[in-house]
Amino acid sequence: MTEVDPIFPRLFMYVVYKITFPNGKIYVGKDYGRDGHTVRYFGSWDWRLIENDFSKEQLMDFTIRREILYESSDKADISRKEVAEIVRLDANNPEKGYNRWPKFRGVAQDPGLGALKHN
Repeated sequence: MTEVDPIFPRLFMYVVYKITFPNGKIYVGKDYGRDGHTVRYFGSWDWRLIENDFSKEQLMDFTIRREILYESSDKADISRKEVAEIVRLDANNPEKGYNRWPKFRGVAQDPGLGALKHN
């Protein structure tokens, strides 16, 4: 296990989070940095997708919300849960979210496996 900074210990271990943008679209991601989740991390979404959905004026006063959906000390667990939450919340559906993986196919998705299945 990595050594925790004794001066600034992290409040969270590894997390899956959801970002909600002003247009209601979401992005689901994970943070499993060296010492755990840091409050300054807001994800690695494709900024071009965001900029295409907002005007310059809208981007000048822009508020996003980050919610922690799940916390664990196990990185593999976090990776599985991230995929499950992307699928469960439909965050990979371009009409609802900014995740582009796993690829949205327009059919019912199986959040338990992160795989897609037909209705």
